[in-house]
Amino acid sequence: MNKKVVIISSSPRRKGNSEILCDQFLKGALEAGCEVEKINLNDYTIHPCLACEYCRKHENVCCQKDDAHMIIQKMIDADVWVLSSPVYFYSISAQMKLLIDRFFAREYEVRESHKRKKVYYILTSGAPDLSEHRATIESMRGFVDVLRTIDEAGIMSGAGAFMKDDIFKHPAYQQAYMMGKQINEGDE
Repeated sequence: MNKKVVIISSSPRRKGNSEILCDQFLKGALEAGCEVEKINLNDYTIHPCLACEYCRKHENVCCQKDDAHMIIQKMIDADVWVLSSPVYFYSISAQMKLLIDRFFAREYEVRESHKRKKVYYILTSGAPDLSEHRATIESMRGFVDVLRTIDEAGIMSGAGAFMKDDIFKHPAYQQAYMMGKQINEGDE
């Protein structure tokens, strides 16, 4: 079965280490026969959630007219998500947080779906210590746990890749490609 994969790259730095890992995952997933779309959040306008609960009274439609609805719909339609973020102060990027918060309007669509999804996490940081990724991973896991129908499939860590292009010499460079290439393994 050809899976539909959406890769969410949330780094504000174009062609940086986390986006390079996204491209490697994309390359592997394409070779595995998947339909893949990469979305760079920095290319879109996403406003913060207003906590107005307009969506609760209007069939899960947010009152804001920006790009969040379109991106979230692509995620809802996909079989596999790849959520990628650089680690900033032990947390996700602001761009990723904006998107996650805007899921408030659509969370029940994902929760009530009978179609399970998979999620992969890609993280990069200048710090070589993986313990510094723990809070970032838990932040992403918290988001996914609330949605209840998404299973964690893998974590790719580019710890220690600080300067632009450091990731080319990092083991994660090949690992991200292999993770994408093996996306269909274990499925029937």
